[in-house]
Order: sequence, then structure tokens, then C-alpha cells
Amino acid sequence: MNALSQRLFMVKAYLRHLLRSKSLDSVHPPFLFELYSEVIRNRHPYYAFRKIESLRMLLLNSEETLKTIDLGAGSNVLSSKRKRVRDIARSYAKNPIYAQLLFRFANHFRSKNILELGTSLGLSSLYLAMHDSSARVITLEGDPQTADCARRNFERMRVNNIEVITGPFDDTLAGALQQIGKVDLVFFDGNHRKEPTLHYFKECLQHADENTVFIFDDIHWSPDMQDAWEEIGRHESVTSTADLFFFGLVFFRKELSKQHFSLRA
Repeated sequence: MNALSQRLFMVKAYLRHLLRSKSLDSVHPPFLFELYSEVIRNRHPYYAFRKIESLRMLLLNSEETLKTIDLGAGSNVLSSKRKRVRDIARSYAKNPIYAQLLFRFANHFRSKNILELGTSLGLSSLYLAMHDSSARVITLEGDPQTADCARRNFERMRVNNIEVITGPFDDTLAGALQQIGKVDLVFFDGNHRKEPTLHYFKECLQHADENTVFIFDDIHWSPDMQDAWEEIGRHESVTSTADLFFFGLVFFRKELSKQHFSLRA
């Protein structure tokens, strides 16, 4: 799928999402009502947001160049193997609204053991880690130079509860899961293809319990990712999902019935 086709697909998918999505009054399960009203629709600025966004501004103005290896589905914006940090920050980093939502999710669920697939420059890792200094974040990054840049960013922010593991996910995920044990929250943001996404989902599922939350990035990025998202929702272990368009939330809580919600973030 070329860049134009991918953008057109996302526009059409977003319009469908707007037609299907529910308002607060339409969310009936108490668990999801509380999550929607107190977390998803909450715009309260937490203490960490200003610090992380200050780092984002530094990265957006950086002249540093990295020689990168793209092991995922790639980017429709950047194709060169030598990339400026400022361009990576602009094209790969999560929008502040959604990055800050990661912080709110981790904070709301009091997540202690967090796994992230796809570190990039580390902005989303910081949002996942800074809700609680006693939380542990393991983040996987395929590209060595990008991983090193993220480590420098964590040191600059004086955040020491993030561990970066470098290498292809197929080589590092199993070991990371053994190291972390039970996962409380997993953020899947490193490969935008169906089969790898489903494979990583099933691997992480072995380390989840009913209180674990899976968050998938860019579930409408392509027909391939949309298919993966729908198949995940049908899995027997999944009790409920919430489609926020850019994020997809997966729950395993036994009190939830098999329902799939489209919500406006």
C-alpha cells in the first residue's frame, strides 16, 4: 500500500469510526463508563506532561542524525536509512494527546509491570513510566542507534525505571516476558503487520491475567492491521474491546460480557 492509498484508507476508516462511535451516555458497563469518563475524556495535565513535552521540543529541534534499520512495516513518511532525530520525532512519536493517554491508562490501572513493543525515541516509554517511579517498564526496540538515543533521553530525564532491550522482537520478546513475569499493561507499537501483531499478542497473552490491559497502536493504519484488530477481538480470552481509532484497548476482565465498543477519544 503506497502512502496515498494508506492515507485514503485511514480517512475512510475514521469516517466509519465517527459514525459507529458512542458517546458517554451510551457506555453502560460500569468499568468502561468509569474508564471513559475519568480517563479517556479527562484532559487534566499531570505533573510529568510538561517535562516530557519539553524533551519532545528538544528532539524536534535536534540536528542529530541516526543510521536506522526499519524492522517493522515501515513509514510512509520516512524512507531514508539515515534519519534526523527531528524527523523521527515528528513522524514516529505519538501525538501528545495520545501519549498522555498512555500515562492516564497506566496511572488508572496502577500498572507496575509494563511492556512496550517499539521504543523509538522513548517519549511513549516515559509516559508509561513516569506515572509511578516504582513501576517497571521494559521496552523493545529493533534499531540499535534509536535504542541508544532513547537511553540517552531517559538519562537526560533522570528516569531510571525503564529498560531498553535491543533487537528484533522475534528474538527479544520471549526473554523480556520471562524477565517481567506477569504483565499489567502491554503497549504494541512496533510492527504494523497482521501476522507479527497476532503472534506478539498470543505470546503476551501467556503472561496476562484478567486485570491485564493490552493497548494496540494504529489499529486502522491499514486493512492488514484492521484485520488483526478484529481477529484479536474474537479471541476466546478477550472479554471486551474499546476502539478509540488510534488506539485499541483489549480487556480480559471476567465481569465484562463479549462486547466491542467504538469510543471517541
